[in-house]
Amino acid sequence: MSNNTLKIKRRGEDGYKVISVRIKEDTLEALDKLAADTNYSRNELINLLLKHGVENVEVE
Repeated sequence: MSNNTLKIKRRGEDGYKVISVRIKEDTLEALDKLAADTNYSRNELINLLLKHGVENVEVE
């Protein structure tokens, strides 16, 4: 008999956190267009852009 146990992690234990942000409509429209053009989800795109921004910001 095989072990068919489904193992799942509790929400929040995957390294991601759900947050809420306010964003201007024109920025959201641009994100949605970029998501459609690149075939990324809005969430994936936001994560990529934020990661790049955080890794490349210079504080004076």
